[in-house]
Amino acid sequence: MDNAEANTNSQDNLPFLENLLDGVEVEWKTVDEIFNVKNGYTPSKKKKEFWQNGDIPWFRLEDIRQNGRILNTAFQQVTKSAVKGDLIPANSLFMSTTATIGEHALVLTPFLTNQQITSFSLKDAYKEILSIKFMFHYFFKFSNWCKENANKNGSLGIIGVKKLKEYKIPIPCPENPKKSLEIQQKIVDILDTFTELTAELTAELTAELTARKQQFSYYREQLLSFDENEVEWKTLGEIGEYSKDRIGFEELDENNYVGVDNLLQDKLGKTISTRVPTKGNSTRFQINDILIGNIRPYLKKIWLSDSIGGTNGDVLTIRLINENISPKFLYQVLADDNFFAFNMKYSKGAKMPRGNKTKIMDYLIPIPSPKEQERIVSILDKFDIITTSISEGLPKEIALRQKQYEYYRNQLLAFGNG
Repeated sequence: MDNAEANTNSQDNLPFLENLLDGVEVEWKTVDEIFNVKNGYTPSKKKKEFWQNGDIPWFRLEDIRQNGRILNTAFQQVTKSAVKGDLIPANSLFMSTTATIGEHALVLTPFLTNQQITSFSLKDAYKEILSIKFMFHYFFKFSNWCKENANKNGSLGIIGVKKLKEYKIPIPCPENPKKSLEIQQKIVDILDTFTELTAELTAELTAELTARKQQFSYYREQLLSFDENEVEWKTLGEIGEYSKDRIGFEELDENNYVGVDNLLQDKLGKTISTRVPTKGNSTRFQINDILIGNIRPYLKKIWLSDSIGGTNGDVLTIRLINENISPKFLYQVLADDNFFAFNMKYSKGAKMPRGNKTKIMDYLIPIPSPKEQERIVSILDKFDIITTSISEGLPKEIALRQKQYEYYRNQLLAFGNG
């Protein structure tokens, strides 16, 4: 970040924004003065003519989560007959004003939104003096203000339009629109660069994780591939069984209760539970039992237990009954993609497939010598450590870069108080 740090300070060591403004006036205007503010709505779902073959984007928060903050199209489209009044014009902003308050996006095409979203389109008088992209970046500050000023008395946080309209926006050098837009554009260019750098880093880290996982899968497949006559083969039901033990709720807490929700995808173990039983008994697991998420097996949720605890019917608890097999070796066999593919093949249900508990016990397990099991486990454990390290480090690294980006954004948008 040497270049970025250098850019934020001039030779006389003044903050970047102060140098950029170079003493020009900053005028503050309310949201109500600058924008046409409009709440969204949902056209009747009962009227097919509103939704069939539509070409007008109708935005929800899901669009931001899936496609980012600069949008051209929505997952759902409506027809002209569904429109009440005018469309929100292209190059407008929208922001969630209830529940997940402050999530915002810039839309480059005429659109509508649902009722949880408020839209902001520049009034004609400000189109020649304010950059909508500058406003997009400034809305990060606006969204924080909305979160702080939301009404939290109800079950959902909400900030009303009247309150929104009070927020003040800075306009640098208002008497000279050309210079004002030049100042805004310089800020936009820097923030866009930070956005691109953050996105590139995320892509690089994700690609690294994918490559490591592919490499791991290749070596796992090689290590766990045996000729038919090379080793003894037994079904899972011959060497293991489902736990029939029970454990009372009073012995469980967030650390030793494992539900399908706190088993992590892609073989990453488990996290603490947010839902612990407050009555009754649960299935008991013990050290070296293997817990497998039985809902949507393609999520590959599996954990080798290192404690005593409880779980429910959505999690399979498999216990070894054959002393010639290492629990860690069986875990590695069941953590293989071939097992999850087998599980999915015989699963039941379309929307929420569940593994077939009876059929799972037919899965064939290779049984090499104890020494060979130990060798295989030693190698695969090392790959697990590498993969887990990268998987855990990825969000931490991204969060660090995001905080760094937010720091510079705040510096670049620190116009003072309106």
